[in-house]
Amino acid sequence: MLFHLNPKPPFPLYLSTAVKFLWSSTTPVSSSLVKQCKSLTQAKLVHQQILVQSLTHAPTTFLIAAYISHNVPSYALSLLRRLSPSPYGVYWWNALIRCAVSRRQLVNSLHLFLQMLRLGWHPDHYTFPFVLKSCGELLSLRCGSALHAFICASGFDSNVFVCNALVSMYGRCGALDYAHHVFDEMFQGGMCDAVSWNSIVAVYIQRGHAERGIQLFGRMTEDFTIRVNAFSLVNVLFACASLGMLLRGKQVHGYAIRTGLFEDVFVGNAVVDMYAKCRMMEEAKKVFERMKVKDVVSWNAMVTAYSQIGNFEDALGLFEKMRKENVELNVVTWSAVIAGYAQRGHGYEALDVFRQMQSCSSKPNAVTLVSLLSGCASVGALLYGKETHCYVIKCVFGVDGNDLMVTNALIDMYSKCKSVNVARAMFDAIAPNDRNVVSWTVLIGGYAQHGEANGALELFSQMFQQVNYVRPNAFTISCALMACARLAALRFGRQIHAYVLRNQYELAFLFVDNCLVDMYSKSGDIGAARVVFDNMQQRNAVSWTSLMTGYGMHGCGHEALKVFDEMKKAGLVPDGVTFLVVLYACSHSGMVDLGLEYFNGMSKEFGITPGPDHYACIIDLLGRVGRLDEAKKLIEVIPMKPSPVIWVALLSGCRIHANVELGEYAASKLLELGSDNDGSYTLLSNIYAKAGHWKDVARIRSLMKHLGIKKKPGCSWVQGKESTATFFVGDRTHPESQKIYEILADLIQRVKALGYVPDTSFALHDVDDEEKGDLLSEHSEKLALAYGILTTSPGAPIRITKNLRVCGDCHTAFTYISMFIDHEIILRDSSRFHHFKEGSCSCRGYW
Repeated sequence: MLFHLNPKPPFPLYLSTAVKFLWSSTTPVSSSLVKQCKSLTQAKLVHQQILVQSLTHAPTTFLIAAYISHNVPSYALSLLRRLSPSPYGVYWWNALIRCAVSRRQLVNSLHLFLQMLRLGWHPDHYTFPFVLKSCGELLSLRCGSALHAFICASGFDSNVFVCNALVSMYGRCGALDYAHHVFDEMFQGGMCDAVSWNSIVAVYIQRGHAERGIQLFGRMTEDFTIRVNAFSLVNVLFACASLGMLLRGKQVHGYAIRTGLFEDVFVGNAVVDMYAKCRMMEEAKKVFERMKVKDVVSWNAMVTAYSQIGNFEDALGLFEKMRKENVELNVVTWSAVIAGYAQRGHGYEALDVFRQMQSCSSKPNAVTLVSLLSGCASVGALLYGKETHCYVIKCVFGVDGNDLMVTNALIDMYSKCKSVNVARAMFDAIAPNDRNVVSWTVLIGGYAQHGEANGALELFSQMFQQVNYVRPNAFTISCALMACARLAALRFGRQIHAYVLRNQYELAFLFVDNCLVDMYSKSGDIGAARVVFDNMQQRNAVSWTSLMTGYGMHGCGHEALKVFDEMKKAGLVPDGVTFLVVLYACSHSGMVDLGLEYFNGMSKEFGITPGPDHYACIIDLLGRVGRLDEAKKLIEVIPMKPSPVIWVALLSGCRIHANVELGEYAASKLLELGSDNDGSYTLLSNIYAKAGHWKDVARIRSLMKHLGIKKKPGCSWVQGKESTATFFVGDRTHPESQKIYEILADLIQRVKALGYVPDTSFALHDVDDEEKGDLLSEHSEKLALAYGILTTSPGAPIRITKNLRVCGDCHTAFTYISMFIDHEIILRDSSRFHHFKEGSCSCRGYW
């Protein structure tokens, strides 16, 4: 057996010690006898004899003390109720109330206070601070205000201890004006002590008004009757750290040295934390090394700081040093290292540290598990995430009151590991009233990032329809805008933008503006994207890159390069991502020479080594203009093994220029790499179809079937007056299907009169040309266009989105149709935007 349980001895032996204790003295029950009680059993036996012997003058208060010391307040209360009110007896009421507060029985402490009053007892200045603390912890402003009135009526409003407790209570309840009013009355009455100042400073800092707290600390130091203590400095250093106020933090550090308070370990820890959070790690390290006394908090502050900035070598170095010096590794230490790895996307390293934590028998808390789940999410480690989920169910839920925080982390993990259905099930299992903004945001973000953009927007809409409305934060807004960008849902995106303007999100969060630029760019309104960009109060590299990407997608290569030049003039240094966008823009605008010039200048001028994606862009650039031999030669000299994306770029160029031989070569290389992308097989099939090699088309389709690779069906959607309509090839499910096909037949007839000839090479079936023409006329983008003409107001643009590249025949047909319809056709396919207007397309053939 793992556990050996000894049976209890017989009754007489079990109580022998207590009995001997009770009857070893022939003297009556006295206070000295009660004081000798070393267990609850002994206290009960003494109490029993008092009742049996009817001792009216027995030492009841000592029994009350014994019951309180043995954590049986109910027995103490039953004795206390029988006592007559007296000033001395108030001490025991205070002891009971204090016991309830320390055990987090806050409501019970208020009930005790009310019982005390009902029984005729008069509280003293020690009673009120305990009761006020309960009101503050319960966030009960109503109870706290009522107690304040009672305090004034009882004459305790001039007691400094009680007034200090009032300041703290109002602060905890968020009533800053009331807290400051009480403090002002104390100040004017000359009652303030160091605790009073510390209390009001702490109130402002804890309620998010750190600057005001620092100002009050300045006033405190000017009052020479007040002696600043360690608690004062810890408060204000925390405020400096939260605001990044390095200069003020240094001033407080100097003050601590001059007053000798720096020797206090709590002050030293606060100074280290302040420098660390202000990203001044050298200063933090110097302070840490000069501290004569360090505790685990000192070490944790440094380990956490190094982890958060991604300096894992120093973090782990300190971590190992703690082990060698036998410094206690508590849950904060382990959590700091795990969180540091998770935040930098090093999920497997976070898992390794967690295993070490378990081997040391250190028990993780909710913060540890949230960080671990974040690490699993960052690397898509679903299996490890599930194991963590099992641990949570067995050991965490219902233990420390952080169930919702852990549940939100689980939803985030499952979402990012593409198990969106599990994430949704966990979300639905949370009671609607218990969901907070994080619960909504992680699921909306999961939907938006993993191909469920419609689900993301539906869920975002539901947030506003709840009985208990949860206000979205900037992260929620960003996730919703990301979903709009994926769907090119311009109307929905504009509504979110209007909400952002009304609620002033853009004034506080740069990434909301960046998401707006991205949303407008990918929804076909590059002009609106530019307006948002121009009105941004601050910009970062993402802002510039998002706008450049937008211009590149719309075929505005020259504008993209102008933005690139403006970015450099603004002092931002281009990185690999920036150059990827520049090369993309050159490729989609046919600017071959410029693209090659920028590619060659990456390493020479900026020291950036081109990666596989940069080479793929250049291969794509050369392939689009037919320089396929040059593209093949470049692949042969690439200083790395060509990745699938490089061969796909070459294969795409072969499709455009019908180069069967080179296309087969690129496809064979993809097969060698084990690529199972349906797009690669489709490209090769298209090459064969365009060349009329129908046996090879059949062979490719047979191979795809054998490998279990399914071609993604073409799908197009278009914004109508009230909603978005979706179409597949030959779709006749729409209620207005008959009108759609009538309009489409009329359009085809009119463009044929203008010289349009169906390009049957895009009808990938071995049938006669007439039947191929019929198949082409039923492509999803043509059906979407007909519906757009049917429902869109004259002069308004028709916005169509397709999940695949636009068909070449449809591209030609749209160019002709744009000659005579009163609409600009804005088509977004999987590669770029096409703006058809007055018989031309913005792509100029580079698509």
